[in-house]
Amino acid sequence: EVQVSESGGGSVQAGESLRLTCAASGFTLDDYAIGWFRQAPGKQRQAVSCLSSRDGHTYYADSVKGRFTISNDNAKNTVYLQMDNLKPEDTAVYYCAAVPALAIETSCPRYSYLERWGQGTLVTVSS
Repeated sequence: EVQVSESGGGSVQAGESLRLTCAASGFTLDDYAIGWFRQAPGKQRQAVSCLSSRDGHTYYADSVKGRFTISNDNAKNTVYLQMDNLKPEDTAVYYCAAVPALAIETSCPRYSYLERWGQGTLVTVSS
């Protein structure tokens, strides 16, 4: 069974950093891309970043470019989201998901409409 599990959220001050972890099981990172998505209170879920380990292609939302970095550790079947210079507007529940890898650099945002999500991990950034 394809499963992912998020961890690493917390409460930080603006300007600080957090690293989120997405642990994958039931598949390898060559099988699917991994996407990070977030949902703030009262807002729609949005794509933050996606990574295809198969070809190294990535997607970043404009709002996080230059501050967030997605990376993988194939040996651990894990994908990370390093979030630096966090801002209050980054406050949200963050989710990861296994998504099709094809053209991930442009297709990532469409996967914010997936029907099934895990529990996510809460990131709170205070000013």
